Amino acid sequence: PMEAEAEARLLLQEAQESIEAARSYRRELEQRLRGLQQAREQIRESATLTRDVLEQHFNDLKGTLKKLLDERLMSLLQEVDAIEQESIKPLDECQKLIEHGVSTADDLLRDGESAVRGDVGQQNEKLCSFTKKALHIQLDSLPEVPSLVDVPCLSAQLDDCLLTILKNQIFSHGTVASRPPVQLEEFVEKPGGILVRWCKVDDDFIPQDYRLQYRKSTASHFEDVYVGSETEFIVLHIDPNVDYQFRVCARGDGRQEWSPWSVPQFGCTTLVPHEWTTGLEGYSLSSRRNIALRNDSQSCGVLYSKAPTYFCGQTLTFRQVLSGQLIETVGQPDRRDSLGVCVEQQNGYDSLQRDKAVCISTNGAVFVNGKEMTNQLPAVTSGSTVTFDMEVVQLGPCSNEGGNFKLRVTISSNNREVVFDWVLDQCCGSLYFGCSFSYPGWKVLVF
Repeated sequence: PMEAEAEARLLLQEAQESIEAARSYRRELEQRLRGLQQAREQIRESATLTRDVLEQHFNDLKGTLKKLLDERLMSLLQEVDAIEQESIKPLDECQKLIEHGVSTADDLLRDGESAVRGDVGQQNEKLCSFTKKALHIQLDSLPEVPSLVDVPCLSAQLDDCLLTILKNQIFSHGTVASRPPVQLEEFVEKPGGILVRWCKVDDDFIPQDYRLQYRKSTASHFEDVYVGSETEFIVLHIDPNVDYQFRVCARGDGRQEWSPWSVPQFGCTTLVPHEWTTGLEGYSLSSRRNIALRNDSQSCGVLYSKAPTYFCGQTLTFRQVLSGQLIETVGQPDRRDSLGVCVEQQNGYDSLQRDKAVCISTNGAVFVNGKEMTNQLPAVTSGSTVTFDMEVVQLGPCSNEGGNFKLRVTISSNNREVVFDWVLDQCCGSLYFGCSFSYPGWKVLVF
């Protein structure tokens, strides 16, 4: 009986596992069906949109070509009218001159015939008057009439090769692509932002520039957020836990028009944006509290982040996104200046060059727990970017009471970097960031 009961339990367990496997299999099949449906919809929607674009484009071409042809025809007809009027005008003037001569000759003939038939007593006087009149008219002077070879003979010269050229251009105008030459590849969450990466999927396409657009899920229009040659970009000012739609296109080398857009994809971040804490007298903050300006106040101290929003345990490049400090403008440097991260906020200090903090001074010196390292980075100047990259390396047991804890830190500045291990006596899942400047004029953007 015990063996039968065990066998029954085993069979029941196997049956339950098979049922769960069947359910999982069904869920996978249903998910694939939804994927197929989405693929169908994408093909149909993109085909409909492509048809509309093609019809609109060629209708516009037809209208433009008709307008251009009509304008050219009108120009040629006006040219014919001008040549005709200019050529007929001297012929009209010559005709008037000849008609006047004919009229004069008719009058002279009538006078001559009258003189010849006149009375003998008056004949001599009329003949003398007629002869003087005939001499005055200069009967041997005739107006010049141009020959037909000397007057314009209008004709239209139409080159039939235009039709051949147009035919070849029209037949090769426009292409239909089954997929865009670039596609979105990856979305990486950043505090208050998203790192968007894309890649080229057409081996024959040589890109010159890329164009990235995004929109909130509730918005109706996309807007440009990046145009350049890089294949990734950090989109800042992203609201956490809100879907944003992205798309990218490219411009081929030596071309002016952009390629078709990639398939739009959604991305979001769950990480709240980095913010400086408010209320420190020596610093003025932007509306988003991600930019701090050292003002003219004589008050000094360390400006900390609002919360420990830099999470360790992630392999991140802060030069591009998280917790990097972009120096927009610079003031007078001081050895006590600092940019860095710390375990906790400690008031009463005028620099992060203290225990439980790592930082870089504006002269490039690196400090770990208040001690200066032998390695030094380039000085921080206008336009410099300082980045921090940290990963957790735990040395010993870690509990609520504390323990040995090590972070591997990489600080980069102006294409140079230092790497070191930062040993702490407590576990740190997240860190504060901070800055301190002795003189006004320093402006720091954190992201």
